[in-house]
Amino acid sequence: MGSVRLPRQCFLWGMSVIYLFAFSSLYVQIPGLYGNDGILPAKRMLKYMGKPLLEQLWDSPTFLWLGPKLGLDTQQGMELICLLGIILSFGAMVFETLRDSLVFFFLWTLYLSVYQVGQVFLYFQWDSLLLETGFLTALVAPLHLFKWKSTPTKHHDGITFWLVRWLLFRLMFASGVVKLNSRCPTWWSLTALTYHYETQCIPTPVAWFAHQLPDWFQKLSVVGTYIIEIAVPFLFFIPLRRLQLFSFYLQVLLQLLIILTGNYNFFNLLTIVLSLPLLDDFHVYFWMGQSKKKKSERWTLMSWIAFVIELAVYGVLVYFTILYFELGINWEQKAIMSSVGFTYHEFNRWLKMATICSIWIGVLSLTWEIISAMFNCACVKGFFWKMWATIQWAVFAVAAASMFTVSLVPFTYIEYDANSRLWPAVRKMYEAVDRYQLVNSYGLFRSMTGIGGRPEVVLEGSYDKETWTEIDFMYKPGNVSITTPIVIPHQPRLDWQMWFAALGPHTRSPWFSSLVQRLLQGKKDVIELIQADGFKYPFSKSPPTFIRAKLYKYWYTLVNKDGSLPQNWWRRQYVEEFFPTVFLGDPNLESMLSHYGLKDRVSTKRISDAFLPTILRTLRENVQTLTGPQFVWSLFCSGAAICLLKGFFSSTRSNKHKPVFETKKSKGKDTGSGMAKNEQVKKKADRSQESLEAKQPESSEGGFADSDKSTKKRK
Repeated sequence: MGSVRLPRQCFLWGMSVIYLFAFSSLYVQIPGLYGNDGILPAKRMLKYMGKPLLEQLWDSPTFLWLGPKLGLDTQQGMELICLLGIILSFGAMVFETLRDSLVFFFLWTLYLSVYQVGQVFLYFQWDSLLLETGFLTALVAPLHLFKWKSTPTKHHDGITFWLVRWLLFRLMFASGVVKLNSRCPTWWSLTALTYHYETQCIPTPVAWFAHQLPDWFQKLSVVGTYIIEIAVPFLFFIPLRRLQLFSFYLQVLLQLLIILTGNYNFFNLLTIVLSLPLLDDFHVYFWMGQSKKKKSERWTLMSWIAFVIELAVYGVLVYFTILYFELGINWEQKAIMSSVGFTYHEFNRWLKMATICSIWIGVLSLTWEIISAMFNCACVKGFFWKMWATIQWAVFAVAAASMFTVSLVPFTYIEYDANSRLWPAVRKMYEAVDRYQLVNSYGLFRSMTGIGGRPEVVLEGSYDKETWTEIDFMYKPGNVSITTPIVIPHQPRLDWQMWFAALGPHTRSPWFSSLVQRLLQGKKDVIELIQADGFKYPFSKSPPTFIRAKLYKYWYTLVNKDGSLPQNWWRRQYVEEFFPTVFLGDPNLESMLSHYGLKDRVSTKRISDAFLPTILRTLRENVQTLTGPQFVWSLFCSGAAICLLKGFFSSTRSNKHKPVFETKKSKGKDTGSGMAKNEQVKKKADRSQESLEAKQPESSEGGFADSDKSTKKRK
């Protein structure tokens, strides 16, 4: 692999964009989710016990403790934090100077602050992944805000960038392993994707067409998922360029297919950004159309050995895929047949060995990066600079080794024996940093839900308890004739929790009772989470008197026998009552709210006329006219346009100087005065070369001979 200066820059730019998506998507939902009249008011999570500020920050690390000192309530504090995150991430996206370690560290602390009070609406795996990646980004990013001139790379860059690769390995490997470890029958029979497209939280319109694909193709897709998530991640640590590029494109392919068929906010984009350490500068130049040839293109012995190893790796992947998934061609059905060719106990034995091996592979790979960086520091000229580079190397080597060691605790959750062998000191280190979300365990799509039909909760409202009207959400399935839209990278967090609520009784989702109460009260902020357009909300003029919820099973419709498309996207069947009929002041509703600690407390809401609260209210009023996706995409498109304009003007400026040099050169060839100028330039070059030779130390006769030869060649 070549140098990773450009992939590191791409990674930092990508993280700026991900932070922009995360903060802007959350900002538009704060009043309805966490406001004083929201579903789960965030002020419940901050209990002022009279402790000193530092002690409160230690117990719950969030900047929201500073809100009262700024004259802000909890909702306004969260809005201020998100706005700061939007401004900083937008600036880092546009200006390279702001892609600094301090900026990314501040972005991490801002997101951690809202995460601490986010409750169930922020407890998703991608939120934890963003926090862990964000902390690593602070280590990867350079520290040049207070320097007039910054170096493009540091000698320890390979060490910190390796941590991102290790995180990508943990994410992908665990996501693949948990599918088989859960003993879910759909994953073991390779039929998971026949249910996945219609049962995922918010599918895209493309998911309907993917659902129509034949069963043999769905099974083969599951096999491909296993290979990409379980086998390919081991290639991340093989120091062969083509193998790492191969693994990179497979990871990107999987994430792009998920983006096409499902609305998973910024998660898949973040995974693609995590894959960038698998690239090098040569490949990024290739993307930019500026492919630079390597110094030596001859096939040496090492080149042939590397080529043979690559062929062997490809062959092993193909052979074991055919062997363990019993791939075969059915010529009569014109299909590729597949099935799992191993048992759960055989897989468990392999997992014990693979988990231990992956840990040692990580140890060896990190050790190699640390030793390589140490030799680079030893080659630095000047005693002071060599000492400074060595100190930096030591600090970041210790930090990387500590992060790797702590990450072994959540990583080994996938295998009990490996987890039980960890030293107690490692567990204590993990417990000490657990509150900061520095390392986390992952495992997406552990088991497939909705095998007998997609469960969906449908809210209904009424004025007279006889005529009921369904309340349709903007994003989740409801009306069978309407498909779910494409909303990435925005995450409608209420719609996501409605999907989880349908998987069990309403008592497992205490927030649902609060949602019903807010709709009965007609709270505008909560209604805008359901329908931003007031005309589409059936009770926009006055809130309903009664509300109830029903549980349905949804299925995708199929293509008609004649090949024509059906009129509806969905078909559904009523199952049972999900939430009983309630009204404001209903004893049953009041009892549930009191039990969950969600009952409104009588408090006087004072509107502050101070400068900062007034600014926050003004910004909120202007943003309320936009939906979540519109707000997120408007910010991103503005930043992307500025980046494109900067690139265009910088290229124009560089091209302006190039023709001037070329015209001077051409004039010199055509005119006599130009010839004279060229002779003067040659004489000056000769004199400068002689002065350089005079300054060179007389180390050996051979050195003088070489310099004389090189001078003659140049003359």
